[in-house]
Amino acid sequence: MKPLTLLEWLCLIAVLSGAVFNLLCLWAVARFRLRPAPKPLNVWPPVSILKPVYGLEKSQRENLLSACLQDYPEFEVIFSLQRRNDPALSVLTELEREFGPDRVKVIVDEQRPGANGKINNLAGGLPHARYDLLVISDSDVRLEPGYLKQIVAPLCDPRIGFVCTPYKVAQARRWFEKLELLSLNADFMPSVVFANETGASLFCLGASIALRRTTLDEIGGIASLADYLVEDYELGRRIVEDRGLRGLLVMPVVDTMVDLHTPAQWWKHQVYWDQNTRSARPLAFFCTLVIRSVPGALLFAVLQGFAPLGLTVLAATLAIRLLTAGVVMGWGLGDREGVRALHLLPLRDLVGMLSWLFAFTWRRTTWRGSEFMLTRDGRLVAKGSASGD
Repeated sequence: MKPLTLLEWLCLIAVLSGAVFNLLCLWAVARFRLRPAPKPLNVWPPVSILKPVYGLEKSQRENLLSACLQDYPEFEVIFSLQRRNDPALSVLTELEREFGPDRVKVIVDEQRPGANGKINNLAGGLPHARYDLLVISDSDVRLEPGYLKQIVAPLCDPRIGFVCTPYKVAQARRWFEKLELLSLNADFMPSVVFANETGASLFCLGASIALRRTTLDEIGGIASLADYLVEDYELGRRIVEDRGLRGLLVMPVVDTMVDLHTPAQWWKHQVYWDQNTRSARPLAFFCTLVIRSVPGALLFAVLQGFAPLGLTVLAATLAIRLLTAGVVMGWGLGDREGVRALHLLPLRDLVGMLSWLFAFTWRRTTWRGSEFMLTRDGRLVAKGSASGD
C-alpha cells in the first residue's frame, strides 16, 4: 500500500475526530436523559410567558394554545406583535377572548430599539408582564402541559441565572424540511447537550428559556440585545460572565415546527444557522472542520480512488454516524421523524460543509425579508448603513 498523502491524513483526522465526537454526544445525551427531574416546589411562583409573534405559521393556533394550557397555578401569556395589520392578530385575539385578559394579553407595539426583530417584539411585550419570573418561548414552539413547572423549578436556586429546555424540529413534510430537521436534531442539539454536560462551551437557547426579570435588568435589559444576531447567546454570556450565574438545561424536549416553502428558503436558513454559530463562537465554528466525519470520509475514498481502504473508511464512518444519530434522535430526543429521515443524513452532512464555507465568507444575512450586514462582534447592521467593525 502506498503511503498516505498529507491531504489523506487530514481527511482521516476529520473522520476519527468526528467519530469520537459523535460517540461523546451520544454519551452526553444519555447522561442528560437519565438525570432525575428537578424536585417540585412547595409553592409555585407566578410566571409571565412571553410569546413574540410575526405572521402566520404552520399549526400556529395549536402551538400558541399549548402555552395557555399549562398545568401551573398562576401564570399569564403575553402575545406581542409589531404590526397592527399582522395576519396572526385574529388568532391571538381569539385566544384572548377564550381565556380572558387575566390569562392572555395581546400587545401590539411598533417600537424598534434595534435590528433584531425578535428582541424588538419582546421589548414591546415585556412592560406588560406582571410577574418577576419570565419564560420566553418562540411562537413556533409547542409546549407540554408540565413544561412550565419543569423549567421554572430550578430558578429557586439563586445561583441559576437562566434555564433552557432542548428542542427538536417537528412536522417536516418536504425533503428540504427534513434536511432542516436533521441539522437541528442530529447536529445542533446533540452539540448543545454535550456543551451542557461537559462545560465545553456556553449555551443559551432563546426558543425556550426561563429567567428572572431582575437578572435581565442587571445585564442591561432586553433592548440592549436588539442589535445582536445571536441574541440568546449574548444573553447567556452576560448572565454567566458578567453576573457570575449558571445556565441550566432541563427536560422536557419541546417541539418547534419547521415551516419552509422552497429549497432556496431552506438554504438561506442553513447559512443563517451557521452564521449564528460563527458570530457567537468563531473559534469553535472554525474548529468544527476537524469533526466533519462524513465529508472527510468521502473525500478520503475519492483520493483513494475508491480502493478497499477508502471504501472501508467510508462505510465505517457512515455506520457510526447513522447509529449514533439514530439513538440520539430516537431515544434521546424522542424524535421518530428524524429516525425515519435518517437516510438523508449523509446528504445533510455534505450540504452542511457547503453552508459552513458560505457562512465563513459571507457577512450578510436576511431577517424577515430585510438584509443586514454582520459586524465582527456579531451585531446586525441594516444594509447600506455605516457598519464599522
